Amino acid sequence: MSTRPTLLVIAHGSRDPRHAATVAALCARVRRLRPGLRVEVGYLDFNAPRVPRVLERLAGDGVGTVVALPLLLTRAFHAKSDIPAVLREAAARLPLLTVHQAEVLGPSLLLTGALERRLEEAGLRPGDRRSTGVVLAAAGSSDPEAIAVIAETAREWRRTAEWCAVRPAFASASLPRTADAVRALRAEGVRRVAVAPYVIAPGFLPDRIAAGAREARADVLAPVLGDAPELARLLLRRYDQAVRAHVRPEAAALSA
Repeated sequence: MSTRPTLLVIAHGSRDPRHAATVAALCARVRRLRPGLRVEVGYLDFNAPRVPRVLERLAGDGVGTVVALPLLLTRAFHAKSDIPAVLREAAARLPLLTVHQAEVLGPSLLLTGALERRLEEAGLRPGDRRSTGVVLAAAGSSDPEAIAVIAETAREWRRTAEWCAVRPAFASASLPRTADAVRALRAEGVRRVAVAPYVIAPGFLPDRIAAGAREARADVLAPVLGDAPELARLLLRRYDQAVRAHVRPEAAALSA
C-alpha cells in the first residue's frame, strides 16, 4: 500500500467532449510535474467515471488515503454541498478508505498568471496593459460568497497587473453578462477591451462567454484556462496543503 495519498481530481462533467479532454490534459500535466503521484479523475455528472466508482476502485487497489480536489475556481454549491455529500456517502461504504477534501483552486496568483498567459496567446502584448480593460468572465453562481470572490479577484488583478480596468462578468445566474461588461468599458472610454474567460474547460457556459465577447466586438478573446502550466502547479499546491493539514497530523498522532 502506497503511503503517498492519491490525488483525486473532481470535475463537474459536461456533455461537451472538449470538457473531459481538457481535464485529461490538465491531469496529464500534473502527472508530469509530480512523477510517482497517482492522479485520478472523477466526475459529478455527465462523464465517466463518476466519483463513487473511482473511490471504490481505489479502495479495491489498497489505497488508504485520498485527497479529493474540486476542480473549481470558487467555493460555491458544488464545493459546499455536492462534493462533501458524495464523499460522505463513499466514506460510509468504504471504511478502510480515508478521503480528505482539498480547498478549491481560487483565489490564487497562479490563476491570474494563467489568465495573463492566455491573453498573451490571444495576441495581447504586455505593453498594452495600461490601455486595456479586461472583462473577467466567470461561469456565474447564485452563491454570494463566490460572486464576492470574483469581484475581489478583479480588483486585485487590476491593482497588481496595472490594467486600465478589470470588470467581472458572468455567463449565468449573476449580472452583468460579458457583452454588457464590454460595452460598459467602451462607454467609459477604454480604448482596448479584452475578455478573459475565468473557466477551466470548454463547454456551454464558456461558449456563452465567447458569444458575448463577439457580440460586443471585444478586441481580444482569450481561450479558457485549460491545461495551463500555472493551473497544474496550483492543483499540486492545493494537494500539498491538504496533505500538510490532514494527512501529516494524523500520521503524527498515530506515532505518538
